[in-house]
Amino acid sequence: MKQINLQDNLRKKFLKKGVKMMAPETVFFSKDTKIGKNVTIDPYVVIGEKVKIQNNVKIFSFSHLEKVRIESSVNIGPYARLRPGTILKSGSRVGNFVEVKKSTIGKDSKVNHLSYIGDTILGSKVNVGAGTITCNYDGKRKNKTKIKNKVFIGSNSSLVAPITINENSVVGAGSVITKNVNKKSLALSRSPQVEIKNYKRKK
Repeated sequence: MKQINLQDNLRKKFLKKGVKMMAPETVFFSKDTKIGKNVTIDPYVVIGEKVKIQNNVKIFSFSHLEKVRIESSVNIGPYARLRPGTILKSGSRVGNFVEVKKSTIGKDSKVNHLSYIGDTILGSKVNVGAGTITCNYDGKRKNKTKIKNKVFIGSNSSLVAPITINENSVVGAGSVITKNVNKKSLALSRSPQVEIKNYKRKK
């Protein structure tokens, strides 16, 4: 009963502060949640402890946040999981089915679809394609990935840490990157495509 009353009080508090909630009864806060101005929270969002949200932020449905800092003009979700140690810089975007752990997503950078970003620092104006994974754990320790400003990571790429992707470079879709990438370079790692002509399937 105490928990129900706490949530009711927190919802009323944030509604009075101007937080927009379509279905406040489905949104859960912590006692130490801090929220700025012009913030919109869609239904079924859970905000754990030690979350700070600045101004003009939109959180879409079924997202979970814990021990993170969200700067202004950020979009989150739907179905995003932001784990402890995450910082989203102003203008950044973390989209659907994206998990971020102990990482900084730089100003105006985007991780829009189906990705895992762990122990990573993204610079500004980085675009991370769908299905990208930072391979941060080698079985003994967590390793860091650094992605510098204006990098484009193609879809379905694996970045094997420790690794640095330098400024203005491109990683081709479907690549497994195990070495540092120089500035203004294209990095590719793919098996050659094989085609067998007039192939007949076994019956």
